[in-house]
Amino acid sequence: MSSQFGHLFRISTFGESHGVGVGVVIDGCPPGFKLDIEAIQNELDRRKPGQSKIVTQRKESDQVEVLSGLSSDGLTLGTPIAMMVRNSDARSRDYDDMKDKYRPSHADFTYDEKYGLRAWEGGGRASARETIGRVAAGAVAKQILKEQFGVQILAWVERVKDISAQINPERVTLELIEANIVRCPDSATAEKMIALIEETRKAGDTVGGVIRGYCTGVPAGWGEPVFDKLEADLAKAMMSLPASKGFTIGSGFEGTYLTGHEHNDPFHADANKVVSTPTNYSGGIQGGITNGMPIDFEVAFKPVATIMHEQDTVNRDRENVKISGKGRHDPCVLPRAVPMVEAMTALVLVDHALRQRALRID
Repeated sequence: MSSQFGHLFRISTFGESHGVGVGVVIDGCPPGFKLDIEAIQNELDRRKPGQSKIVTQRKESDQVEVLSGLSSDGLTLGTPIAMMVRNSDARSRDYDDMKDKYRPSHADFTYDEKYGLRAWEGGGRASARETIGRVAAGAVAKQILKEQFGVQILAWVERVKDISAQINPERVTLELIEANIVRCPDSATAEKMIALIEETRKAGDTVGGVIRGYCTGVPAGWGEPVFDKLEADLAKAMMSLPASKGFTIGSGFEGTYLTGHEHNDPFHADANKVVSTPTNYSGGIQGGITNGMPIDFEVAFKPVATIMHEQDTVNRDRENVKISGKGRHDPCVLPRAVPMVEAMTALVLVDHALRQRALRID
């Protein structure tokens, strides 16, 4: 099983949903960096279950423990940083009926086919609880990017089912995103989204939607053509998240409706010789390399697979049976996926920042 991500800044996540705990080992973090543990905890709090009425009600504190890699005064040593969060509210009995039955659209069947067995309690590694390690590592990456490179990463909920927000990304702040429980910086649209999610939850169903990511302060020159193009690494990062089903950057599929004349981003140099483009259909990346404009992308998330309705499925003996959803699950993954998207973005960008710094010294 591949549980590693990155090159110079490499992470390895570990643990299962209903095991002792979950966590991450970071290899390649530069030494001498003052790590803010509270900032790491804040990111985990944004991801944790039970934080509002529209997410799963599993009660976990998700308190981070830093096991290695720091000096006594909190400086990174350059050695592996291990972080762990212990599980405290797992209820495996909720999954008893799923031990021999495959939940529709879950990873139960495919894990069994690949490994010949699976951690059926809570979904094991396929559970979104695995992302705790990503978010913790992403919080470290965010700190490095902000302090050493001046990069800011934000993500927010742009659409839930058919309710879309019209948002000017240049005006979005973290405070606006965190101002409501659905994490949409448009308060009026957020109220409609929340109402839809609540209605869907009461009906025992789920909904999906779109998260938008927006990165500013990224200099031109990051990216490693031809196979590690920045947008290719971002796509891999986003598509590795649970429930993700699509990734677009810049104009995405909408750009296919335009001509080249309409779609091209003209270059302009100001009096200080700073190059920019008045439009950003490229989404901040051209030829797999950043061009200095904001990185602008979207990630599509499917409706959560667990629904509180009886469904057709098969068991391990290949018999046709029925199964009903049980346990505590998100009616919509989007609010908790926002910090996950930010974390994976940060992991990609910090890795490419370090690769570029190793390549070129100005």
